[in-house]
Formats: sequence, C-alpha cells, structure tokens
Amino acid sequence: MGIQRVRPQFVATNVIAGEKRTDRVVLEANADHNSARKARLEKVVFINDMTPAQALDAVCDREGVIDIVTEISPADAARVETSEHAKLVTIEANRVLLGIFNTWPETGAPFSERLVREAFNWAVDRERIVAEGLGGRGRPLGALTAPWAGGGSGAEPRARDAGRARQLLDEVGWPEGRPVTIATPQELEGIARIVADDLEHALALKTNLLVTPADGVVPALVELIEKKLTPAWDILIHAWFDLSSDLPPAVMHREFFGHDGGFRAGPPDPEFDRRFHELVSETDAARAQEAARELDRYCFDEAKALFLCAPQALYAVNRHVEFTAYKTTFELAETEVSSQHWSRRNGE
Repeated sequence: MGIQRVRPQFVATNVIAGEKRTDRVVLEANADHNSARKARLEKVVFINDMTPAQALDAVCDREGVIDIVTEISPADAARVETSEHAKLVTIEANRVLLGIFNTWPETGAPFSERLVREAFNWAVDRERIVAEGLGGRGRPLGALTAPWAGGGSGAEPRARDAGRARQLLDEVGWPEGRPVTIATPQELEGIARIVADDLEHALALKTNLLVTPADGVVPALVELIEKKLTPAWDILIHAWFDLSSDLPPAVMHREFFGHDGGFRAGPPDPEFDRRFHELVSETDAARAQEAARELDRYCFDEAKALFLCAPQALYAVNRHVEFTAYKTTFELAETEVSSQHWSRRNGE
C-alpha cells in the first residue's frame, strides 16, 4: 500500500524520569525512498509533554489528539478494552521483571551464597505475580531469557515451595532479627508487595519496602550503575528489556551479571564472565545459540537473581488504527489507518 495522506498523532510515554525531551518530535515519510517497503503514514507526531494519565484519557475518551499510547499498565488494560474509542494491543515482548540480589559482603545479608538465592526463588509465587500483579498479561520466568526469545535454556520456573525454601535457607542461615529490605519503583510497588508477602510467609523473615517515586528512579539507577556506594537495599525489583531476539544474553545477562554490567549489585562473577566471553567470541550461529542456552542455564542453576516473570507489552490504540506490535522495538512501518479514522473523516 502506498503512503496514505493522513496525519495521525502518536505518543510515546516510556520516557525516563528526568530526561529532557522536546515537546514534539515529527517524522515525515520519504516518498522517494528506493525500497518496496514504504511507510503507510505521511506524518507521525510523538507527543512528549503529556503525562501517561493524560495520554490515556486522550486515546480512551476522545478522538483527534492521540492514536497510540505505549507502556500501558496492566491496571489500565480493562479501561482500554471497554473504551469506545480505543482497543488494547498486546504482544509477548522481550522484557523481564526480576529482583536484583545485593551480593556485596558489607551488607551482612548472605546473598553471596547460592543456597540463599535459591531459597528466595523457591519462596515466591510467580503465578500469583502474573495473575494479580500483571492481570494475567505475562508468563513466569525461569531464568533471564523470556520464554519466547531465542537462546533460552528452557529452564522451568521454580514453582513456589515454601518448605523447600525454608529448608535451603536453614542450611546456610540468616542473621537473627535482620529484615529483608526490598526496593522498588513506585510503578512496581504492587508486585513488590506480593514478593514481600511471599517471603514473609515462606521464610518467616520480616521485610521492609523502600518505594522510590518517579523523580527518584534515575538517581537511584545512576548510583547502582556507578557502584561507588553500596545500595541500601537487599533486593531491587527491576524491569528491563532487550532489543534483540536472537541472543538475549549478549545484552540482558551481561547488564545484570557481567563485570561491566550496569545493574550488577555485587562483586564480579569470574565464571559468568568466562562463559560470556565464550559466547561473544563464537562466530558460528548454532554454537552461539548453544552457548547462550548454557549461559542462561548457568544463571538459573546459580539463582543469580530473583527471577519473576516476563510481562507483555501493552498498547492503547485508536480503534481505526491498524498497529503491528513488535517483540523488541516500537515500530510504525506497518501501521495504517482506515477510512473511518478521524483525520480522513475530517478530509485532511
């Protein structure tokens, strides 16, 4: 299909807190591009001066302002589905939700011990997290590679087993009277509370919850990335994404566990780094896939993180817009609008 002379409006709400952006970013199609795959929209406008709540109101309650809102919360999915003007588009994307263990020895928490990390993994109910925290829009996570991405180990998520969790923790021990401090961005507070509840009941440990407001997320992540200070938390509930479906460990696993990983909260792991070096040095595609699977299995066996779930990506889309979601990036190449779209009805 050729370029349609319409000007739908789009909004991307996944803006990092505190990041400076212009109010509008306008993309115009190149009608002379020498490719059979041509844009189907004449112009796309990214609107960055709206809050997520304002954008959601605009796409659900009226037309002519916003056509697509990215990063819809599962809590808002039902509103989109029942909207007169919008529809919900979902996709199993390359995203993960996990708890980062703080393994720095000076914290006094024994997360450097594999059995302790494994105990915490047996203590959480991933099915509950998906059902209650994500409204069923996701899947439990075994290791760090999403179930639908390439290069995964296929490790089955640990099903909650409070007895096994307590037995493993008792083998190593936990400092008497020491609570577990769980940090979370405000948007993930509900999931963090489920995790805290599971840990308290399975492991008989007290928990403290540190909730970071939106304007404090970036400074907190900068502190973690710089590694100049030991974090004040024991577990950080954190969501992340991957832009590649082929070898997620090349980006995702390195970021959390590699010696140069931004989200590593503890000393480097020489065995992980050795395996990762083998992966990125491999030039044969089949062997690289096998190395990726082995690295993901290593992370599962070592319980390198509190693996929780792989959330779906959710979009609120004007009902007259045909939008194709991708597992990795936000793309508009296949997006088009029908003759009933507000811009065409208005004769623009």
